[in-house]
Amino acid sequence: MTHKRVAKIERMTNETKVWVEIDLDGEGKAEIDTGVPFMDHMLDLFVKHGLFDASIKAKGDTYIDDHHTTEDIGIVLGQAVKEALGDKKGIKRYGNAYVPMDDALAQVVIDISNRPHLEFRAQFPTQKVGNFDTELVHEFLWKFALEARMNVHVIVHYGANTHHMIEAIFKALARAIDDAITKDDRVKGVPSTKGLLT
Repeated sequence: MTHKRVAKIERMTNETKVWVEIDLDGEGKAEIDTGVPFMDHMLDLFVKHGLFDASIKAKGDTYIDDHHTTEDIGIVLGQAVKEALGDKKGIKRYGNAYVPMDDALAQVVIDISNRPHLEFRAQFPTQKVGNFDTELVHEFLWKFALEARMNVHVIVHYGANTHHMIEAIFKALARAIDDAITKDDRVKGVPSTKGLLT
């Protein structure tokens, strides 16, 4: 019997309430409502380009700023992806994706290794996209990598438009994850000489 790669995680704090439900073997159906419009846009892209099905909802103290909400979405989404992956048997483990977005080119390389690390090589031309602080992209990715227990390398090779650069990152992250979690019939057990990825 094939393990359904689905998870549902909730996180409630005094600052935020976050609900994430994800199916890693979906069709790209997204229900996103976080109270942070720019993150709604990026998460919608993430779900559709990863071919996941996901509902991501959040209510947070956005009257202060978007920091807590964005950070906690990264935490809960990472936890949900980790739980949905289960024992990781038969997956390719490594993923790599290049995504161009007009003037920008982003690359994301991941290892579902149970050794969380974020290597972030991107310099945005502006500190904000609309009302969204661009430094929160790093915050989201770091918390996601930590909770998903993934090694995530993000490289923006070039770009002039900050929105395009961030959009390319989220699309590349989704496609790299989709690559890494793909089942390969040649892989027996988990792809590690240690014998485990947990």
